[in-house]
Amino acid sequence: MTGAASTAAAGVVVIGWQGLAVATLFVVFVGALSIWLSLGVTRDLAIATVRTYLQLFVLGYVLRFVFGVNSPWLVVGIILAMVLFAAQIIVRRSPDAPRGIFGSAFVAMALTGFIVTFSVTGVIVKVQPWYLPQYVIPLAGMVIGNSMTGIALALERVYSDLDARAGEVLALTALGATPWEAAHGSVRDALRAGLIPTINSMAAAGLVFIPGMMAGQILAGADPVTATGYQIVVMLMVSAATALGSVVALLLTYRRRFTPDGVFLERGFRRERG
Repeated sequence: MTGAASTAAAGVVVIGWQGLAVATLFVVFVGALSIWLSLGVTRDLAIATVRTYLQLFVLGYVLRFVFGVNSPWLVVGIILAMVLFAAQIIVRRSPDAPRGIFGSAFVAMALTGFIVTFSVTGVIVKVQPWYLPQYVIPLAGMVIGNSMTGIALALERVYSDLDARAGEVLALTALGATPWEAAHGSVRDALRAGLIPTINSMAAAGLVFIPGMMAGQILAGADPVTATGYQIVVMLMVSAATALGSVVALLLTYRRRFTPDGVFLERGFRRERG
């Protein structure tokens, strides 16, 4: 990377170290505001900034290597690693969930990541070969990253809603309702909550903001109309991935708040099951 911004052969403006240093001033400004207003996020902001530099530079060099190797096993392995980390993040973002949901989160993320990603690359983009990393890995990252957020929101909402409805759920099960019948309202509301951010992004795209993939392609010199087609596909696949992942995750996990006999486990009397 050169010291100043320069234009690459493909027409992409390369951001050098000086440009990155100037961009970091934005975070320095936020840190100064945090200190002035006693927000208490200065340390977290500094750590997040360092992690951003390290993780993205490591990612860049890893992808450069992967693109050069062009191996299907390596591509699949990277997607599985992304799914693994996403499942861990989902568990951390669901504090009200019972223990032992990691496996369910991993299954939901894996199904979402592989089904939606390879449906898009194989049927719509028609990538040849099917594992071409320049297409598969970025699209998989968008699918997994966005569905991860939706799944985490859905899981957090279903368990917090079940706690809020504890009396109602207990009454329903006492009257003979099955766990599904008792939890159905919470599951429905959780699915809605998981989809709202995606729906809002779709509604605002093109009016309030230029979506990330479209903006990136335009900056790389692509025709804006061509970039529009890709962005539409990405937003539609993200909505499908979020819905699919949330449904699978909720169906696999909501039952963990009930005993094998169908008795609801209230907060404070919850028997954690690994």
